[in-house]
Amino acid sequence: MEASPRGYFGGLDWLRGAFLAVPREHFVPERVWWPRQGEHGLYELIDRRATPARWLKATYLLRTPLITQLDDGAVPPDGPASGVFTSSISCVTVVIELLRHLAPAPGDRVLEIGTGTGYTTALLAHRTGPDTVTTLEVDPQIADRARRRLDALGVRAHAVTGDGERGYAPGAPYDRILSTASVRRVPPAWLRQLRPGGVLIAPLDSPFGWDFTMRLTGTGSGAAVGRPVATVEFMRLRGQRAPRPHRELGWPDGIDARRWRDYEMRVDQHAQRIRVPAARKGKTLPVRATS
Repeated sequence: MEASPRGYFGGLDWLRGAFLAVPREHFVPERVWWPRQGEHGLYELIDRRATPARWLKATYLLRTPLITQLDDGAVPPDGPASGVFTSSISCVTVVIELLRHLAPAPGDRVLEIGTGTGYTTALLAHRTGPDTVTTLEVDPQIADRARRRLDALGVRAHAVTGDGERGYAPGAPYDRILSTASVRRVPPAWLRQLRPGGVLIAPLDSPFGWDFTMRLTGTGSGAAVGRPVATVEFMRLRGQRAPRPHRELGWPDGIDARRWRDYEMRVDQHAQRIRVPAARKGKTLPVRATS
């Protein structure tokens, strides 16, 4: 098992406390796929009943996600397989990064897009309190399993089966919105449901072959501004899987991957724009992947 993630918390006692209080293994399915191809190009299945020690070690590896679904559930978890990753439990370091930048406070109303296993939902609820987190999952089977896992642990969160791209208007406005699926275009519904001054964290597709973790702040009237805070790779929101030209999504020509921290994003109900502010032009920064 890897070393303790203590150094990753950066002095955030609430985040360390949440990780200690919420058992990650409670949310990991008994059968998961290792995320790197092995023999014959297949993803190896790790079965808790067959190899419990290995399953537990994989569950707590800091930098390794575990795949919980292939091809939208068309591939059964009964052996090594190939296919497209469509659901997972994110690695520990990525979850820490997302929650660190989200920075929820006790009592905050939170909308989570992509319930997945329910693990991040439980971490959020531990921080913000009972009945403060609404979590959306598009896949009914995944949603049902997560709901059972949350209920078994006594986590009081509102788990909804539905299209995350639409958000959840009955619970709005939200102080914090977190997406655990990447987007090509930030959905306007999220912006409408984010309160002014609220924070939205979402992985955003980029022309560089990876996603940016964007931290956006609501400005009111369904708009937000912000910058990338990390690089990461996430599965795409189901409604946004189809490729689109990056120019249509507000990316400028002549962008430089080495300067990713310089970019600024403005997004509203009609468009999103990514640019380098004039005051920051001329600087060159290295790319630093976090996943």
